[in-house]
Amino acid sequence: MSIIPSPSAWQWAKSSYSGNGGSACVEWAPTYASVHGVVPVRDSKVVDGPILTLTPTAFAGLIEFARHADV
Repeated sequence: MSIIPSPSAWQWAKSSYSGNGGSACVEWAPTYASVHGVVPVRDSKVVDGPILTLTPTAFAGLIEFARHADV
């Protein structure tokens, strides 16, 4: 059995697509992803909120979508 550390202990990185306005702040945990093979994603404004876990392929698709989104 393995013990998963609390998400508050993970090193979170803010997406460069979040901008400085603070309206669409997305963070991911790259170190956790490289060790465990899943990519945790959260809303940086709700750090105790839900965490979405994506496969690396799904995360890459999310990044590609964000690059081309007209928001």
